[in-house]
Amino acid sequence: MTLQVELVSPERILYSGEASMVLARTVGGGDIAFQTGHAPFIGALATWTVTIFEEGGAKKLAAVHGGFVEVSHDKVKILSDVAELEDDIDVDRARRAAERAELAAREAVDSEAVGALARAHTRLRATGGMVD
Repeated sequence: MTLQVELVSPERILYSGEASMVLARTVGGGDIAFQTGHAPFIGALATWTVTIFEEGGAKKLAAVHGGFVEVSHDKVKILSDVAELEDDIDVDRARRAAERAELAAREAVDSEAVGALARAHTRLRATGGMVD
């Protein structure tokens, strides 16, 4: 038995398909994995990667910049204002954004710079360009 998974942003449906497991990070709750038979769940997502483990062993990674996850009846819906699949991320641009945000965060405690840094690191993590 598999999960039906949808990853949706305002622009488009980024992913729709079957998976054996979905791994996400929630705000204040840490990492959580969803498999078939999971109890109903609604949670706020942190700026982090979401990993979709497809049937057959392939993995899809996405950089998710907040949003919500809802799980019920073996369906996982991920709704995010900004989400990007790993293949859609410009790694060089993400590295430059991380460098700018790191500099800004060092110069002044700025929540905007800290958020930009988290988003850039999430993009790099989704592409394998950054190790946790």
